[in-house]
This record gives sequence, structure tokens and C-alpha cells, in this order.
Amino acid sequence: MLRNRLPLLWLLLALFMIPAAYAARQQPAAPPQASVGGAHDQDVIRQILDLERQSKDAAVHRDPDFSARTLADDYLGITPLGQVITKGDTVAARKSGQLRYDSIEISDMVVRVYGSTAVVTARADVKGRDLGEEFNGPYRFTRIWVRRNGHWQAVSYQATVTR
Repeated sequence: MLRNRLPLLWLLLALFMIPAAYAARQQPAAPPQASVGGAHDQDVIRQILDLERQSKDAAVHRDPDFSARTLADDYLGITPLGQVITKGDTVAARKSGQLRYDSIEISDMVVRVYGSTAVVTARADVKGRDLGEEFNGPYRFTRIWVRRNGHWQAVSYQATVTR
């Protein structure tokens, strides 16, 4: 049974790193929930979209440095199975190389800004291999970014399996 759960755990670890090759196309010009701040919020949204694009690139290329650099020390993620993962877990998963992605498609991405916090919600359709076993499926996820000491850090992430 644990063996059947490993692909989902690895998928979630990697989902933290994947979003948004096409996020700019998915981002509404002014999300209804975005805070009122005009040009400043639009600049923040662009920064977060760029971080999400970098996340996807890091996942495809299995780059642990992106996770080490952008995850807060107190980061916690929650897998679709309810398992809690830390920054250390995520970096270790990247370094192991046992998780490989064949494709990652992001859609329905929305970034909402609340002062020094940005909340990202999106859908990810993922195909890959974990320990040689194929996995695929649609997920919805939420990631929370917080600006600390002039840098954006991911502090929380949760993924849910969808149909």
C-alpha cells in the first residue's frame, strides 16, 4: 500500500516546483479578489508568475537549488494524501532524481495579492515517472508566497487530486 502512495507523494513534492509555462495567458488582467493597489499589485503578480515559471523549469530539469532558494525554512506542504512535507523533504526529493516529468500543463492560474502575501491557485495536469513507474493526473493546488527581507518565499502548498 505504501508503494502505491509513493507516486502521489513524489508528485506533490514536485508540484511545488512546476507551475506555469502558460501562466501569463491564464492570469486575468485584474483578478476579482486582487487587492486594490493598481500598478504595484500588477508588478507583484508579474514577479509571482515568473517564480511559478521558474518552478516549472526546475521541476522539469530536477533542480534542487530552486527549492533551496525559494522555500521558507518553515515551509510546509500537504500532499493529496494528507502527508506533511518540509523544505528538507522537498530539496531531498529533487536531489534524488528518482522523479522525472514527461509533461506538465498548467491552466486556470490566478494570483491574488494581499500586501506582502500572494496566493496562487491553479490546475496542473502532470505525466511522469517515479521509481520507474508511470503516474499522471489532474491536480488543483494552492501555494502561498510571502515577501521576507526583500525576497519572495513559498511558505505553504497544498495539492488535491481532481477528475
